[in-house]
Amino acid sequence: MTNQANLLAEIDLLGEKLAQAKASITRQFIGQEASVELALATLLSGGHALLVGLPGLGKTKLVETLAVVMGLDGKRVQFTPDLMPADILGSEVLDHDSDGRRAFRFLPGPIFTQLLMADEINRASPRTQSALLQAMQEHKVTTAGKDRPLAAPFHVLATQNPIEQEGTYPLPEAQLDRFLVQINLPYPDRATERGILLATTGLEQKSAHAVFTPTTLIAAQALLRRIPVGESVVEFILDLVRALRPDDANASKDIRNNVVWGPGPRAAQALIMTSRARALMAGRLAPSIDDAVAMAHPVLAHRMSLGFAARARGENLTDLIDQTCQTLIKHKAAA
Repeated sequence: MTNQANLLAEIDLLGEKLAQAKASITRQFIGQEASVELALATLLSGGHALLVGLPGLGKTKLVETLAVVMGLDGKRVQFTPDLMPADILGSEVLDHDSDGRRAFRFLPGPIFTQLLMADEINRASPRTQSALLQAMQEHKVTTAGKDRPLAAPFHVLATQNPIEQEGTYPLPEAQLDRFLVQINLPYPDRATERGILLATTGLEQKSAHAVFTPTTLIAAQALLRRIPVGESVVEFILDLVRALRPDDANASKDIRNNVVWGPGPRAAQALIMTSRARALMAGRLAPSIDDAVAMAHPVLAHRMSLGFAARARGENLTDLIDQTCQTLIKHKAAA
């Protein structure tokens, strides 16, 4: 009972800190509570996020504010077509000492930080994009034949302009799968935009403050993994992920006819972690199926691909994911 009571006390305390963090961020990032919650869930789950939206919608502002509130050392890389992998990872230079002896010395790149903002990641070539693959999965980079560990915690928050814009390269599937969630930032509604204008065009502007430190964030990430997940939630997540694969026996006709490839095991892992984080931020001690449904689109959509004919017919992944969720819920209710 003592261990359980301690766990409940730690969860309550973490919930209070997350509420403070959210309040601090929303003072700077007005009217995007859902995006803020997804970003916090990503960091709490120990993952990376891809922020997608048109220029000027606050993607960079959100990342900068998160770095302040979470107390993380942050660095920014502006991805451009001429950016090279060494500009991110670092490189070796030839040094001369006072005795005239020469030796190679490694100059670390901006990836050696706790929160890396990869700004406009899809403007760089696939070769440069791939420089992040090992770092995002293994939290280390290999340069000149030597493994170099990254800081802890380590997160990549990448921003991306819509792929239809000129001068962009699509992200490879292997890299998309390494992003825990995709956060879509839409245009603000009229009331929100009015609030943004009033808050950002005066003499005084509100600032964010640190709520977490790297140490407390790592402790929070460990605590999140201790939160129990009910068997019914685990089974729902498994059923959902597998039902979205076109070659699975339980996939619907719509999935088989429209989807080229579906989510892999990382998607199920991401759903469990983000469902825990969502429940925690809502003041609940365990995630429910509703949490998994709410996180389904940001976790799954970027891990799936529609066929050419499906895109031509105007199909979209949002509807297919929603339909699959509702079908599974009905089946469970009828069972």
